[in-house]
Amino acid sequence: MEAVGMAQKNNLQFSIREYRPTDQYAAAVLFRDGILEHVYPAFFKAMSHPDHVGIALSVSMAGYVLGGSSYFQGLLFGSAWAGLIYYCCYDIYEGYMLRRLGADMADINATYLQNPDNGFWVAEADVGGQAKVLGMVAVTGKRTEEEGERFDDWNGGVIGEDGSYGELSHVVVAFPSRRKSVGSELMRKAMNFCKERGFSRLTLDLSSPQKAAMSMYQKLGFVQTASHSNTHANLLFSKLARITVTRMEKVL
Repeated sequence: MEAVGMAQKNNLQFSIREYRPTDQYAAAVLFRDGILEHVYPAFFKAMSHPDHVGIALSVSMAGYVLGGSSYFQGLLFGSAWAGLIYYCCYDIYEGYMLRRLGADMADINATYLQNPDNGFWVAEADVGGQAKVLGMVAVTGKRTEEEGERFDDWNGGVIGEDGSYGELSHVVVAFPSRRKSVGSELMRKAMNFCKERGFSRLTLDLSSPQKAAMSMYQKLGFVQTASHSNTHANLLFSKLARITVTRMEKVL
């Protein structure tokens, strides 16, 4: 059954429905764009850190001195440092994107729709007479027997007592369709699904540059329960990019 929503201010009419195999390409493109858009915010956030500002100034000064009082050499050295930080940020997000595209996103039907505890939905609207996917969301069910292992990784062995839960992922809304109720309707669909499956809570992970998303989830009742800096990328890259991952949770 489809859920229908409309943002009155912008008169955007859309429906929330279960994923279909014909959505594969649209979902992959939406996911790719949604992940890579975090690169620039991550880069600017990293470069604004006092340590990086100090290093950038020192590197620029070194270039200036080694170049015989050359401003160009100083600028070149500083730009090289900024380029390294950008590459680290890009590598982290691109690596995550490629891993997911080669894993669960490679066969959404098998991963999500063939498991009653999992779900994958898209937001669809008529654009220029053609149906277009504007957003998506996925839920992976985690039953009680899986919980101990999962939370050992996050909380140093502290295992929750809330029972089975749903893990939210792939929450992406196309940029032109944001602030038009698409995201909130997708979230409502995910939360209702988790309640129907008997999950006591819903969890999700966010990277530190996602400030707007964190604010939205907080308004929906999510609270921070853990954080770490393990991005599964090169350790040096993770340290230079200064990206942290925050786990948020909502009791249903």
